Amino acid sequence: MRIHNTIHDSIVDGPGLRYVVFTQGCPHRCPGCHNPDTHDPAGGKEVRVETLMEDMLRNPLLDGLTLTGGEPFLQADDCAKLARAARAAGLTVWCYSGWTLEQLQEMPEAESLLREVDVLVDGPYLEAERSLTLPWRGSENQRVIPL
Repeated sequence: MRIHNTIHDSIVDGPGLRYVVFTQGCPHRCPGCHNPDTHDPAGGKEVRVETLMEDMLRNPLLDGLTLTGGEPFLQADDCAKLARAARAAGLTVWCYSGWTLEQLQEMPEAESLLREVDVLVDGPYLEAERSLTLPWRGSENQRVIPL
């Protein structure tokens, strides 16, 4: 799996204490993106999904896993494997995508990950709709969708 980075104990990427995986590669390239270093699909580093699982499960205080990016749905199968491990450990799974839920539902390759996600934050970041008061998202067009 190609990732940019991980955070072991985030409190800003969903509720509670979360393990965050920043996937590498993003076709959306939203102007004003908070993570522009994740755009290049050849950037970041290769990490085995099993290594991420082990790293995540070392922290007994975690409430959940957050998959963000980059665009997690570009690596849907690997992200789904990690999400399954999180859910098996009793963790919630949040996922951020620049695509909308409706677009993802039309993409057969997204199905494996959508099945494992508890909450999807969808839609591209739009700088014109930026808001610092919205929980869990950066612009007003983005939705927080319980799945």
